[in-house]
Amino acid sequence: MEPKNLIFIMADEHNSNFLGVTGNKYIKTPNLDSLARDGVLFNNAYTPSPLCVPARAAMATGQHVHNISYWDGAHAYDGKIKGWAHELRDKNYNVTSIGKLHYKNWDVDTGFTETIEPMHLKDGLGDLFGLLREEMPPKLACKRLSEELGRGDCEYLEYDRTITKKACSWLENIVKNPTEKPWVLFISYVSPHYPLIAPPEFYDLYDDIDLPIPEYVDKNSEKLHSWIKGIRKGWPYDDYMDDDKRKVAIQAYYGMCSFMDSNVGKVLGKLKDLGLYQDTMKIYASDHGECLGNRGLWGKMTMYQDASSIPMIIAGPEINSNEICETPTTLLDIYPTIFDCLNINLNTEKSNLPGKSLIEISKNDYDNRRWVLSEYHGAGSAGGAYMLREGDYKYIYYVEHECELYNIKNDPDEHNNIALNKEYKYLVEEYDSRLRSILNPEEVDLRARADQKAMLDSVGGLDFVLNRGSYAGTPVGS
Repeated sequence: MEPKNLIFIMADEHNSNFLGVTGNKYIKTPNLDSLARDGVLFNNAYTPSPLCVPARAAMATGQHVHNISYWDGAHAYDGKIKGWAHELRDKNYNVTSIGKLHYKNWDVDTGFTETIEPMHLKDGLGDLFGLLREEMPPKLACKRLSEELGRGDCEYLEYDRTITKKACSWLENIVKNPTEKPWVLFISYVSPHYPLIAPPEFYDLYDDIDLPIPEYVDKNSEKLHSWIKGIRKGWPYDDYMDDDKRKVAIQAYYGMCSFMDSNVGKVLGKLKDLGLYQDTMKIYASDHGECLGNRGLWGKMTMYQDASSIPMIIAGPEINSNEICETPTTLLDIYPTIFDCLNINLNTEKSNLPGKSLIEISKNDYDNRRWVLSEYHGAGSAGGAYMLREGDYKYIYYVEHECELYNIKNDPDEHNNIALNKEYKYLVEEYDSRLRSILNPEEVDLRARADQKAMLDSVGGLDFVLNRGSYAGTPVGS
């Protein structure tokens, strides 16, 4: 294909079920639904890690978390492993970011030609509680979820409004001052990341709608997997919630998704006003999902669909319209997709990256043998967690805990762990063998823990982490 300009819009914590085009009959996301109708919706897209920092590092480098060792909320991308932005900048492309990056700090060479309104780790350290793993005390900052929710405004919402204004101004400027080569613009929002506060005009959209509420599960219930109980203990969001607060939180999340959609609409509208829409490649994705009270979980940090599955859309020249692609995809596919959009051949080293161009995937038949991997090594995890999605099935392996296997096609809400059924023992063995052909889960877990211990020692040990305290959400301006 001919080289095209590219705009890549990323949300933070957008559950893949919260789009009209994916079948949610309550949500109001007209702009993203329209974008999906203009292009291809990837119905089985996943994050490489259900946590902001490692997910974004993996996306930047196009590599699995275990290969780059950006393990958790403290091991942040530092630019030492060059990513797609570095490659493009070195080839004299204008590659600009506006909004949240969540890299180590302002001193990092992000690779971008220009970074506008970036957000990085708090104090350049991030969430040090992830270094403690299952031995960490419960994060008291999780109480914030129950205290700041509902109808209103907050710093993150204003930050997203600023991102939209800056993005629209950037597009106006690029038209006035065109570049010789195609450009890449990465726009990264915080919404719908908690605190679960929605602007009144978006919260009120759902006032007269009886929104579905997940069945409450007690944190000590036998229904909860043993590994998940560790997450519930380490991230005790639900300990501070009740039925009324859960309803408000869910309505706020709906409103936040609609707010985020309106920002996307303004950017896409600006593209149209400037005559850029038809000839520009457009990608939308989230860094991970949001549990939103399901199983008593809030935030991300698990391999269940709510957290590990993400929305992913591509539209533009030579892309089929109004199509759904069922082949599993991942944020690792972004790297080769960007190069494909610009019609640049990956160099020999980068050609071995695990990702594949979404353009190529979208034009091929459903590939039921393609697998994608996600992994979690962060706070609250009693052993590393690994997820393989291939075909109709999702396999979840936990170090020193029982595995899980779900038929996502027949059981999208993951109620029936068929790994417990002797009839599926052969499938468990098959997926376990596949996982171990990719990595050694126990060895990777030990390596992650060694790196986490080394960082813990370097910052001053347990006392420093505890005295620093926990926080909920990276401050704007970090």
